[in-house]
Amino acid sequence: MADEIELKTAPADFRFPTTNQTRHCFTRYIEFHRCLAAKGEESNECERFAKFYRSLCPGEWIEKWNEQRENGTFPGPL
Repeated sequence: MADEIELKTAPADFRFPTTNQTRHCFTRYIEFHRCLAAKGEESNECERFAKFYRSLCPGEWIEKWNEQRENGTFPGPL
């Protein structure tokens, strides 16, 4: 059986404030889904948020967050 991969990021280091992009990734993901909820799935206005979070976030995180949203267990404010 394959080992389960545990995702971790480097701890925040105040000497390098722009290095850890975890919060930026999470915020952009939330902004995209809030935009969809407000403007509808047909709106193209939200596409910029999608580009932002897709360029910042690892694919594994996005998959996990999508599953959590579908299951109603997503930890963020949507």
